[in-house]
Amino acid sequence: MRGMKEGKIEGVHVFRLGEGADVLKEILRIAREEGIRSGILMAIGALRSARFGFYVSAEEGYKIVELKRHLELLSCTGNIAVSEGEPLVHAHIVVGDEEGHTYGGHLMEGTVVSPTVELHILEIGGLSLTRHFDAKTGLKLLSVEPE
Repeated sequence: MRGMKEGKIEGVHVFRLGEGADVLKEILRIAREEGIRSGILMAIGALRSARFGFYVSAEEGYKIVELKRHLELLSCTGNIAVSEGEPLVHAHIVVGDEEGHTYGGHLMEGTVVSPTVELHILEIGGLSLTRHFDAKTGLKLLSVEPE
């Protein structure tokens, strides 16, 4: 497997996000406060609104989708890495509505909790996850190195 690196789980952090919290902002706040620089995240819960993106191209960036109604957060998965010395979250979400329709994409600010989201972060040891800007894609791409 090209580029495979091996680390270990250093800790498991579990949080409950409350009513009105912005999911992405809260994950970033927690990463800063807990000193998490490399991690895997997952979450489930319920939302009052979701804001996510669909990557189009380096020139066009993301097409933004906003849903302003009650939704189930069926899945949120991603990672925490460091970019320019600060934590950076790359996560995708899948949400569902009361009719069973699902929607998903790249988690953006504006995804708001109602009434609760359960967040789990697995802190990675032995590896350094970093992100660096790639001019070809316009994205900050993941780099994995031994610590």
